Amino acid sequence: MKILAVQNRMGIGDMVIFLPFIEAIAKKFGVPVNILVKENSKAIQFLGDNKNIDQIMILDRDNKNKSGRHDGIFGSINLIKDLKKNNFDKIFIFNSSMRFNIIAKIAQIKKIYQYPLFKKKNQHIINTAKDFLKKEINLIVESNPEILINKNLIEKAKSKYKIDKNQLNILLGIGGSGPTKRIPAKVFIKFMKLISQSYDCKFFLATGKNGEEQEILNEILKNDLKEKCIPLDHLNLKEIMPIISNCKISVCNDSSFSHLSAAVGIQTIVLMSDTPLLYGNYSPRMHPIIPDGEDTVTHNTLGKNRINPDKIFDKIKNILN
Repeated sequence: MKILAVQNRMGIGDMVIFLPFIEAIAKKFGVPVNILVKENSKAIQFLGDNKNIDQIMILDRDNKNKSGRHDGIFGSINLIKDLKKNNFDKIFIFNSSMRFNIIAKIAQIKKIYQYPLFKKKNQHIINTAKDFLKKEINLIVESNPEILINKNLIEKAKSKYKIDKNQLNILLGIGGSGPTKRIPAKVFIKFMKLISQSYDCKFFLATGKNGEEQEILNEILKNDLKEKCIPLDHLNLKEIMPIISNCKISVCNDSSFSHLSAAVGIQTIVLMSDTPLLYGNYSPRMHPIIPDGEDTVTHNTLGKNRINPDKIFDKIKNILN
């Protein structure tokens, strides 16, 4: 039996969120599941060794220029050809798109499971997926993504970066997919100074190559604790994941690193400044911090300058104790 799961949302975070649902399908039918995902999900970098996933197929769509191999009418034809040659028996489509429904039918996939058509508006990213699998195949799935990292890779990272378990190794996810999610460097610096007064710490700084992210990184590296900082911006995700696994705790913006660190089993403090709260508390290992003066957080909260480093420090003390 060959099964395909279509998860066409953008980004690493959404890929991590959908992982339990994809794995549950694989376990239900007793076969690894093929997945169709966008390249910016980075699935190949952190799911390549997942035993519940077989082939990782890339959905080549360019939302801006419409120039991807799977864009437009000819792109649909290409996607039909790609699916047809794999002879899939079942397809699970985690969206309400008629386009994917038609493509699956023309590709002669025998059994099509899909979200209700034309009901994309106001879909809850987690509850809709839960309801979908419960209704279609009577499968109850908990929202608790887990990513297993090869133990040898964890040990190699420990040796290479001289990670001492007697220290408090902390991942700082200082990057972010948008400017409103990037907490200012001064917040991280204040937190680093607070926790270094109580613990012998080492900080691993995870970010991308975006100009503003690099500015935040460079500002942090100028502070008095720079000797305890190891930047990771020159590494890819496959190289970073074993390092994260060696950390005791992580403090991250609402970014890919908050999702990844929680999924590898690290207690993760998520700094929520401008995204619905569910992105920072769906895992039992996530502990959200919201801006001062707010009861919750959502789009357009615009609270990155109101994240309180004292609250981050207090949260970590509670977790460690």
